[in-house]
Amino acid sequence: MTDEKACIEEDIFAMSLCTMFSVAWLRETAKRTNFIKRERKIHPEVFFWVISLGYGVSLLRTLAGMKRMYENARNKTISDSSWYYRFTPELVAFLHECVIHGMKQLARDSCRSLDSRLNCFLDVFIQDSTVIRLNKVLAEKWPAARSRTVAAGVKVNVLVSVKANGPKSVSIIPERTSDVKTLRIGSWIRDRIILIDLGFYKYGLFSKIQEKGGYFVSRMKSNANPRILSLNKGCKLDKEKIKGLKLSEILKGLNKEILDAKVEIQYIKTGGKRKRELIMEEFRLIAIYNQDDEKYHVYITNISDELLTAKDIADLYRGRWEIELVFKELKSKYQLDIVETTNEQVIKAFIWISILTMILSKEIYNIVRKLNPDKQIARFTQMRWSNIFVESSHEILHEVLCYLGVKDIITTKYEIYGSQALDPHVNRERFRDNLWA
Repeated sequence: MTDEKACIEEDIFAMSLCTMFSVAWLRETAKRTNFIKRERKIHPEVFFWVISLGYGVSLLRTLAGMKRMYENARNKTISDSSWYYRFTPELVAFLHECVIHGMKQLARDSCRSLDSRLNCFLDVFIQDSTVIRLNKVLAEKWPAARSRTVAAGVKVNVLVSVKANGPKSVSIIPERTSDVKTLRIGSWIRDRIILIDLGFYKYGLFSKIQEKGGYFVSRMKSNANPRILSLNKGCKLDKEKIKGLKLSEILKGLNKEILDAKVEIQYIKTGGKRKRELIMEEFRLIAIYNQDDEKYHVYITNISDELLTAKDIADLYRGRWEIELVFKELKSKYQLDIVETTNEQVIKAFIWISILTMILSKEIYNIVRKLNPDKQIARFTQMRWSNIFVESSHEILHEVLCYLGVKDIITTKYEIYGSQALDPHVNRERFRDNLWA
């Protein structure tokens, strides 16, 4: 690669990121959320890029470390009070707006395409949550779930879009909040598939998805025992022997054969004024023997056998592993679970910063894929890319700041380092002062 080509590619990354989060948008959002009222020493665009590309990949997550990064980028020193008082609900609102904006941009510039088997669907979504353990001092405000000792924690709830290669929505909720309560179904689900974990298993939710024109695939709970109404076309079992039986009665006699059937589900729907209504729904049930686990995996869905085969459904649900990789990336690369502070606003800010860093990583990842169309797409793995991004993020930050016109001035650097090296505790006694200095 020539120096000229390398320079062009670096400009592409900086230009793309600064288009995704323009200076005008960052300044307007900072003012709208009241994060910045008067631009003096804190410039929102520099602050944004420093925390997301510099601090977001840092192993040492402290406010002092973040402050030093900002001073180095701006070539100006700022007082401790001017910095620490910035971590307010207004900053959290600003970062949250940035996350929402970034997710919309990822969805708009998606570089992934669904397999031909999924052409009739607009997208595939995956929903799940992960727990962030906090200092036990916060146990009263954010109590942990299923803990025998005093503990605190919050959940980060994520809905991932496969086509966008990133999150569609993210929320921070108390750890004790039930997962199923966090998934709100609306018109966005129409003609899209959502892969649901058992934590979101609820027949009323499945009915709502179907009502809104969407599709779902979920593992069936082990204690569920629906009645078989009929077999689908691809199922080779004897329909006369199976029709009308319960699932538990059939699984015992299956000899590693595939069960693909229409089943009847009954559940109680509660309404206002303690009204209770018995609801009956028909869904598709698939049972496929898993050689590794040496047992049947049972799935429930509303996708007809004319759209996807039983094996397609099982393969599709395996794609849920993608969201586990998202959480692994967030925790191992962007320190999502390293939150040692007890300040509520700082906790939320740290979480949003981790999400922002991942969004920027995926934006550059999408650019790399587009620049290499002749390469095998499957080999562009997200976890391998995250390693490269972490190693290169400070170089990318430098390129972005240069693109914005923020230049290094060596004489100013000396002054900044001299200021940063001073212990802020002026009157502290040091045992070596009487010996040497």
